[in-house]
Amino acid sequence: MPLAEQVAIKSEALEALLAGQPVKQWLAPVMGPEYGFRNKAKMVVLGAAHQPILGLVSPSGEPVSLCDCPLYPKDMQQLLHRLELFVRQAGIPPYRVDKQKGELKFILLTRSQVRGEYMLRFVLRTTDAIVRIERELQTLLADHPQIKVVSVNLQPVHMAILEGDEEIFLSEATRLEECFNDVPLYIRPKSFFQTHPEVAAKLYQTAREWTAQLKPNAIWDLFCGVGGFGLHCASKEIALTGIEIESEAIACAKMSAKTMGLENVQFTALDSTEFASGSDAKNKPDLIIVNPPRRGIGEALCHSLSEFAPKAILYSSCNPKTLAKDLRHISGYQISKVQLFDMFPHTDHFEVLVLLERLP
Repeated sequence: MPLAEQVAIKSEALEALLAGQPVKQWLAPVMGPEYGFRNKAKMVVLGAAHQPILGLVSPSGEPVSLCDCPLYPKDMQQLLHRLELFVRQAGIPPYRVDKQKGELKFILLTRSQVRGEYMLRFVLRTTDAIVRIERELQTLLADHPQIKVVSVNLQPVHMAILEGDEEIFLSEATRLEECFNDVPLYIRPKSFFQTHPEVAAKLYQTAREWTAQLKPNAIWDLFCGVGGFGLHCASKEIALTGIEIESEAIACAKMSAKTMGLENVQFTALDSTEFASGSDAKNKPDLIIVNPPRRGIGEALCHSLSEFAPKAILYSSCNPKTLAKDLRHISGYQISKVQLFDMFPHTDHFEVLVLLERLP
């Protein structure tokens, strides 16, 4: 389906979900490249050690290679093919779900657009295959010096879980550097990061522009991740508080703030709902930014935001269904602006940015 037609269908779906909730301004959808954009590959390792396949299992149960998937840039496609060879040369047996045996479950590859550098993660059942990875690693890095971060993640449980708790770094570097607009950002193994860099940069820039029009003195950035929204909207005059439950992401956000020379900033690893419910209303910000996972922010946080009654709420959502549900639970606000960002071409998913302004 042509991309413009995909986005038109998504726009209709969004308008239907928000029907009954008055919107002052619908802005034109934002699109980016439809091929070669994706910065992350999550590959199931299938087949056998002598003939590994990186991809997924088809509905009929057959392994399907995704190394040539056109969503990935050409250099990522080439590296994925090289990683198939790496697995074969290292002799690492892919994990067999049916037999509950084998070692290598997934290969996770993340690309920094600004530098074209990579983070490579091997998800293993045990530590037994690490020696095999280390034996072949220098040859791989010599062939592909753009690989800057290499780690092993241990996931011993026989369940469809992508990664475990323990991360073992095989490289000196532990994070990738990225930059959207003029904001330096850092990608760590377990920290969330947008998968479509060009559209993500437009999303963050739009949030920055809307924030500038509001002229806030203080901002809360809830579910802040590595700080993309808050760092775009902050300045030396604005007090920024970023809250995110994942400590690795908070460490990255602090690094970015330091690089930018922002001092009136506080990033803390906490649950966003608990933080908001336990905060003193006297210290409420002018603007609260929320960028939750697919489940949305939930009724409890909606009520907390309504009680705090900041001047504005900026809500970025990757799930318009939970967004629409949450908006019905936030009282005392009008929807000033809505804009769709086509972060996930060729799927029925999309990102939405909504500006809520307090009713007079």
